[in-house]
Amino acid sequence: MISVQSYNNLYNYQSNKATAFGQNPYTPQYQDNNRDNTGKLLASAGLLQVLSSGLNKASEWLGHKLVTGKEFTSAENVQKVVHDMCKNNKLDIEVGLIDRNNLHSAINRYGQEFANDLAVVADGQNAFYHDGKKFAVAPKSKPALLPHELGHAVNAKNGFLRALQKSRRYAVFAPAAAVLLSNSIPSSNDGKKNFIERNAGILGFCAFLPTIIEEGIASLRGIKQSAKTLGKSVKLGALKRNYALAWATYLLSGIGLGIGTKYAIVEDKLRNGR
Repeated sequence: MISVQSYNNLYNYQSNKATAFGQNPYTPQYQDNNRDNTGKLLASAGLLQVLSSGLNKASEWLGHKLVTGKEFTSAENVQKVVHDMCKNNKLDIEVGLIDRNNLHSAINRYGQEFANDLAVVADGQNAFYHDGKKFAVAPKSKPALLPHELGHAVNAKNGFLRALQKSRRYAVFAPAAAVLLSNSIPSSNDGKKNFIERNAGILGFCAFLPTIIEEGIASLRGIKQSAKTLGKSVKLGALKRNYALAWATYLLSGIGLGIGTKYAIVEDKLRNGR
């Protein structure tokens, strides 16, 4: 899939007055420590929201550049690449280019359950491969996205890469999982952060790393087949640039998920006064 969406802003910020079990919340020392901790957490939450907003803007900019980027060759040449890619890798899948004129027939062809997704494709905002239904679609305005989608189809034939593909459906649960795991670790007497708290951002990013890797491999397959089919008659600079822009949106999504995971930890500590 090539998309301009990201995993930023996964959690809404909420804060409650902190309380502490087993301590007197009215002692001056506790109040001072509580204010210090709450202040630090609020500052962290604010910074994370600023970073998340910045990532959203960067992702939107990359998406705009991708949508408005020039095609590297004609639709006819892309069809040649698609034909060779299917033939060389023994891919038995349907391939289609969609716009608003043929959207209705595309929905009838691929299924009503994909109506919303296909509408986004028709508007030039996305392209995707569905492994279960065995079809790949791209906007008529951006046919060069098809070799990338076929790259996903090739990846799906490899057990390891297929596992990387499937991992994306679980990545969004990283923030909730981090909070649960962090809360399951007994608090230390010295107030130090546990492993999950210290590394929440990295762990969130790592949850999305398989998707980043698999997306990159799919693009490399598309570029390789384009070079093989079209040879030196076509320059691949524009194709590589567009695929790089698309891959960068996934990289930002991984960073956004890392920020979202860190934010979930901070929010949980604020909510529960820890």
